[in-house]
Amino acid sequence: MTRVLITGFAPFGGESVNSSWQAASLVAAEPPTGLTVTAAELPCVFAESINALRDAIRASTPDLVLCLGQAGGRRGVTVERVGINIDDARIPDNAGGRPIDEPVVPGAPAAYFSTLPIKACVAAMREAGVPAAVSNTAGTFVCNHVTYGLGHLIATEFPHVRGGFVHVPQAPEQVTDGAAPALPPATVAHGLRALLLAAARTPTDQDLKVTEGATH
Repeated sequence: MTRVLITGFAPFGGESVNSSWQAASLVAAEPPTGLTVTAAELPCVFAESINALRDAIRASTPDLVLCLGQAGGRRGVTVERVGINIDDARIPDNAGGRPIDEPVVPGAPAAYFSTLPIKACVAAMREAGVPAAVSNTAGTFVCNHVTYGLGHLIATEFPHVRGGFVHVPQAPEQVTDGAAPALPPATVAHGLRALLLAAARTPTDQDLKVTEGATH
């Protein structure tokens, strides 16, 4: 049976919930058949998040790691292709940290690509009726910090693990003006279950050869 660690973030920016943790909790409470899923909440703090992720990996000994983050304004679930070695915070994190143009890991590679079959994951979510796409930027806030940090942990400490990062839209309760896009956490969780099954069944080097590129 494939062991999965799924993570979400604590609320940040003055919000009372974080849709990534809501979705992660739902997947762990009702995992897909054939997978065991452990959920861990990561602090939305640059200086603490990667250490918390490392601890969660050590505790759960997963085969797959799926880290989730909240992305206000995105209309669907977006599978990140790459994390880059830069922190450039537009707003402070939950501990007041605001690094500007600092590396996530000094002296490490410029970027790490997801080791999940990102296009098969997107196709599986769409097949499940959940809007999904490949994303080519995880930003430069704590989400990218963890995207890159996970890649570095896999490259240096946990070579047997495959993993990647996914951004999820805000929950409807977080959109008070009715204008920004939102998806119910239950809908997101439904898509993530399909994603995890696709990731477990599809070796990364056998990902779908379909176009999911962007022109801008």
